[in-house]
Amino acid sequence: MTTTTLAALVPLLPFLGAVAGLLLGRTAPGFVRPLAVLPPLASLVLAALVAARQGGGRAIDAYTLLTPTGSVPVDLALHIDGFAALVAILVAFVATCVQIYSTGYLRDDPRYPSYAALVSLFTSAMLLVVYSGDLIVLLVGWEVMGICSYFLVGHYWGTPEARAASLKAFLVTKLGDVPFLIGLFALGTDAGSFRITRVLGAVAGGGLDHPTLIALLLLAGVAGKSAQFPLHTWLPDAMAGPTPVSALIHAATMVAAGVYFVARLLPVFEASAAAMTVLAVMAAVTMVGSGLAALAQDDIKRVLAYSTIGQLGYMTGALAVGDRGAAVFHLLSHGAFKALLFLAAGAVIHAAGTNSLAAMSRMSHLRDRVPDAFWTMTVALLALAAIPPFSGFFSKESVLGAAERLATGHPGPAPGAAGWIVLVAALATALLTAAYATRLWLLAFRGRGAEAPDHGRQPLTMTVVLWVLAVPSLAFGALAYRALPGWFDGASLAPTLLTSILGTGLAVVGGLLAYGAWQRTSALAARVPLGAVAAHPEGDAGLVEAEAIAAHEPAYGDIAEAPDPADPGRLLLGPLYGPAASGFHLDAVYSALFVRPVLGAASLVRFLDREVVDTYVRGAAALPRLLGAAVRRAQTGNVQTYVSALLAGTVVLTVAVLLVASGA
Repeated sequence: MTTTTLAALVPLLPFLGAVAGLLLGRTAPGFVRPLAVLPPLASLVLAALVAARQGGGRAIDAYTLLTPTGSVPVDLALHIDGFAALVAILVAFVATCVQIYSTGYLRDDPRYPSYAALVSLFTSAMLLVVYSGDLIVLLVGWEVMGICSYFLVGHYWGTPEARAASLKAFLVTKLGDVPFLIGLFALGTDAGSFRITRVLGAVAGGGLDHPTLIALLLLAGVAGKSAQFPLHTWLPDAMAGPTPVSALIHAATMVAAGVYFVARLLPVFEASAAAMTVLAVMAAVTMVGSGLAALAQDDIKRVLAYSTIGQLGYMTGALAVGDRGAAVFHLLSHGAFKALLFLAAGAVIHAAGTNSLAAMSRMSHLRDRVPDAFWTMTVALLALAAIPPFSGFFSKESVLGAAERLATGHPGPAPGAAGWIVLVAALATALLTAAYATRLWLLAFRGRGAEAPDHGRQPLTMTVVLWVLAVPSLAFGALAYRALPGWFDGASLAPTLLTSILGTGLAVVGGLLAYGAWQRTSALAARVPLGAVAAHPEGDAGLVEAEAIAAHEPAYGDIAEAPDPADPGRLLLGPLYGPAASGFHLDAVYSALFVRPVLGAASLVRFLDREVVDTYVRGAAALPRLLGAAVRRAQTGNVQTYVSALLAGTVVLTVAVLLVASGA
């Protein structure tokens, strides 16, 4: 079988699995789980074969005309280079792990068949994006992921939070997709083709007439899909969906698509120094802002969501300094440990049997209750904090090294200022990342919240997946930084001495600061009974909340004690805690800038339609209605009335004729 055929089957198999799952979900439920697991597993095997044949050498290109457009044709094309081959393995690997994990996590969910089918469709769409050699076909996968995210985030559609989160994810990403679509059309028009190889050839030959405009339009779509400032606000709310969905979206699909797109078309962005500077600023604001926000979140999944935003900021920062090898290296490394973090968090939630335990301040005695989640999450958090020798250290250091080289005067495709912006922001984020990772570990596994009811051990499918993902989280980085340059552009990915010392030192400082703050707040909380107003940072509001929990309000399930006030984030952030906890009120800003004006315009249109347009319509109908009423009154059905009217008319006509005749 040819490599092209194998590559075509990689996205096709999950798509067929999704179709079969939807068709057989009700009639043959016994086939649902095999149809969920086997297609992505087969795609993983085939993707590995494709990568082995590609071998990091010359890209595999194949195409056939999909449709003649009369101007710029659309081709069904494959373009598989080292980036695409490895990212496809990541997507298929994480998707397989998520599907296996979901068989246990959602084993009692009545909507599991549709969920599994949508996950398969999601996987197929991302693989299409990865392998596609034509921008319009890539756009198809891009948009299919958007609609799949809408349904999967809203899986628990019975809750208002899930409905609102799914709608918000769809609308915010569409806000970026509109300029993205315009940018794609402009790029294809300038290059004379939507084929990626021809587009890159046109860029190399200086064939783009509007490089800055095109790059900025494309960046809007990337910001929405990869949750970068200012279109990142949908991602924390998307945690209302099932935890395996969060793992899939954050680790291998959707949010990785934007970074991968920029890496694939990086020469287009490098053609504009202004676009590279904008990309650097976007990455810097995203990194630092998400790190501060993560340090103030109580929900464990929202901490991980902001963490994803920040790690994506590292990737876009690497792209902003012109090193797509470092960006994709961190994408691959992050995919493994972030999937592990979310699935381990799912095991914690599953152990308690209620989503209310996603609040870290209410967790207690979880180290002994979920030992598999404890040990594997510890590995993943160390990788997230970039502690050597875990995988996150090597991939993050490759980003820092690339920024340091550009900042210190090495020639590159971006201005030197972009290097300094990314480097300073990345170092600050290293400290923040270690701080919120340590805080999460302490609150989740050494907290003093209420004891949750024991719902037994997790299914074997869940624990096995956690340990499988722990292996690359621990060992991938040390092996990959030596092997990956041959698959990428050949640039070294090895850690440099200066950035390694600075990055690791700041990470250690961040962890120690979080631990010290936790000890201080824990000592303070231990002196005051849990639930008392004095121990609660929010005073009377804390007492009200404690009383609501004691009364078994539905929002808190079976937990009957107040949240633990021992939150080191409040002490570390000080006055920034409130704004950071609310995401720096960006939702309120968007509401004022976009939502309220749109609602006001809609109200005006409704008024004009009802009071102006409908008035004219009603007026135009009034005269015929009156004439009809007069005619209706004349039609009495009485023969005598008709004869009398006829005689009266005859008399009137006779008199009129006589008058006319006499006048003549």
